[in-house]
Formats: sequence, structure tokens, C-alpha cells
Amino acid sequence: MSENPETQICKPAPAKAESRQTDLPWKSPKPGHEDPKAPELIAAIMRSPNYRQADEDVDFLNRDETRGLRLQLDFTKAETLFQEHGISHSIVVFGSTRVPEPAAARRRVAEVQAALARDPGNADLVRRLAVAQRVFDKSRYYDIAREFGRLVGEAEHETGDHLAVVTGGGPGMMEAANRGAADVGARTVGLNITLPHEQYPNPYVTPDLCFRFHYFGLRKLHFMMRARALVVFPGGYGTLDELFETLTLIQTRKIAPVPVILVGEDYWRKVFDPDFLVAEGVIDPEDRDLFWYAETAAEIWEDILRWYELAGKPITG
Repeated sequence: MSENPETQICKPAPAKAESRQTDLPWKSPKPGHEDPKAPELIAAIMRSPNYRQADEDVDFLNRDETRGLRLQLDFTKAETLFQEHGISHSIVVFGSTRVPEPAAARRRVAEVQAALARDPGNADLVRRLAVAQRVFDKSRYYDIAREFGRLVGEAEHETGDHLAVVTGGGPGMMEAANRGAADVGARTVGLNITLPHEQYPNPYVTPDLCFRFHYFGLRKLHFMMRARALVVFPGGYGTLDELFETLTLIQTRKIAPVPVILVGEDYWRKVFDPDFLVAEGVIDPEDRDLFWYAETAAEIWEDILRWYELAGKPITG
């Protein structure tokens, strides 16, 4: 038996997602004709930094009490973007930011030579010329790092694996490695750090894969989470920091062993003496074997592949 249409209950249409037919009371501020002081009182409230929504209040987020949130954000943003871009494995490259490409290093030598010619008795210029010449000698490593970046980039294209060159994103040796990967159209990553003075990323990092960290610790974590090898070119304090931290993590097995290759044996033998450390009993002989030396881009890449072959696992496994 059909129901009489006249007795059917009228069912309402779905409410609109954002708009209303009638504004709620707080849609408009209290008008001045009700209280002349109201507009300025409301403006004062809205100007107060404490009225900002928490996730939009940069001053609040930078307080000591919110350090835990910043640590979490520092980790989560990069982790999310790594996953979205499908980068699950990396070859990490470190080295000096002070060693430019050979042409730039050569120009610096010429500039100091010209200054010294105008002031031959200047002891500081004599020192600076010696340093500039040493930097020029090391600038050959720029070409090696760039060629190595190309080899890793080509490997990503050939295998289809999500393997990328990852550097600190700065100039010098790291720029060279990013540049080499970019030369062959491969994605390449830079992990910058916020510092008290102005800095810029090198121009060869893939734009969507240049991250800037607040905390060194979280940056270090992201260097190692996906690392399948660490390749270390001549460098200073920052380079040594990353090298020795990685060796300590492997030594203590906080991370699984990965190849660690120091490029330029003559340089590194002068920087530190692992044989002395063994003889002094402060590391074991097996700890000295956690790294080795190489001289060319091809040798570095072949050594990495050989290490994984001997380990019985794929480089992207």
C-alpha cells in the first residue's frame, strides 16, 4: 500500500561543507556602536603573539620548551619527502667546502700572486699563496668527485634502483658529487644545515631534494639511515666529524657495516695514523680495516660493488 505524499516527512538536504545560511554570532566583531572601545580591544587581542595558532607561531616553536617538537619536525619533514620521492638508498659523499673546481682554484692562485708582486715583502701574502697553491693541488679531487657522481647517477638509471648521491649540499667536494649526478640527469640530494651566518646550497642539488635542518644530530641521522657507502674526500673538521662518527657507529655495530672509502691516501695518511692507534691499543686491528683508500672515481665505484659482492648482498638490498 503506497504512502500518501501529503503525509510524507520532508527530509533536509545535506548541509554545505563550509557555508551557512545564517552567520554565527562570532562571524563579526562586536561593533563600536555597542561599545566604542570594542574595536581597539579586539585589535589588541589579535595583535598579540599569544593569539597566533600554535603551528603558525614561529616564536613559540623556537622556544626551549618546544625543542622536542622541532626535533620531530626536523626528522619527519625529510623522512616524508625521501619516501615520497622513492629514495631508499644513498651513497654519501663528504669533503672540503673550501676546495673549488680547478679553474676557480687557479684564478685564486693568480690573484694572490698578483697581490704579492705588488707587495713582495708581505709575509701574510706569502702564506696565503702557499695555501692557495695547496688548494689548487687538491682541486683535482673536484674532478674525481664529479666523475664519481656521474657513475652513481648512471647506475641509478641502469638499474632502476632508488639510489642517489647524498651530500651536505655545500660547495667544494660535495658540489662536485651533486654536479656529476646532475650531469647525467640523476636525482641528487643535499642536506643543508641552518648556521648563524648566511649560506646557500650548491646549484646542482635536485630542487625538491635539498633539505635544510635545524639540528646537526637529525641531519647526521638522515645521512646514515639510507647510506650504502661513505666516500670521503680531503676535508677539515666537518669532514672528520662525519668520518669518525660513521667509523664509531660501525665499530660499535650501532649500524650495519658499509664501505668507507678515503680518497687520496697521501692526504689521509698525514691527517691521522690508524696504525699508531692500533699500536697504542686504543683501537683493534679489525677497526683499522673498516675503511680503505682509493684514488680514482672508477676505483671508488668498483670497490663499493666488490664489497657488496663479497658481503653477498646487493647494494640496494
